[in-house]
Amino acid sequence: MLDKNGIAKRIAKEVKDGYYVNLGIGIPTLVANFVRDDISVEFQSENGVLGMGPFPFEGEEDADIINAGKQTITTLPGASFFDSATSFAMIRGKHVDLTILGAMEVAENGDIANWKIPGKMVKGMGGAMDLVASAENIIVAMMHTNRAGQSKLLKRCTLPLTGVGCVTTIVTNLAVLEVTADGFKLLERAPGVSVEEIKEATEGTLIVEGEIPEMNI
Repeated sequence: MLDKNGIAKRIAKEVKDGYYVNLGIGIPTLVANFVRDDISVEFQSENGVLGMGPFPFEGEEDADIINAGKQTITTLPGASFFDSATSFAMIRGKHVDLTILGAMEVAENGDIANWKIPGKMVKGMGGAMDLVASAENIIVAMMHTNRAGQSKLLKRCTLPLTGVGCVTTIVTNLAVLEVTADGFKLLERAPGVSVEEIKEATEGTLIVEGEIPEMNI
């Protein structure tokens, strides 16, 4: 089973040379820490940064340099800062190759809910609605179940939707799954996790074909 860093490390393998990548709040922000040194990747944050680096070491933080989740970050040589209009022009103009988001629920048809829990105060959906509407390659980083042990990979989302039919891949603490027209296709399982455990933790349709390899991270 993976922890949050393990999920981020596995997702980092999906980041290719030359990609422009948007990292959402939560687990996705950890991905920048695990990208290979031999490839060139530009990480974009919707609050107006292109060229984010790993998180700073303790004592080296600059409170003026933050990501969309208000966490302090580092920037790489050549990084640039800009306003929200420019940032969302990049997103809406489909200039981002890969979007990595967290989620509270994902449905087997690729719907995603990641912004609101009924009854809880939130400021609004924010930039997530633009990301899911514009991106063609969306990877979700999430825990497979909630704290009560209930599946977060569902037949249909129960929470208010952020986007419809937009998720392509999901990486959880238990598995890597592809969203297909027929449901969640199991591609890999986390170290020490059996296919049966993944089946029990998945409410939506789970497609298992042949021998499922263990993740190599």
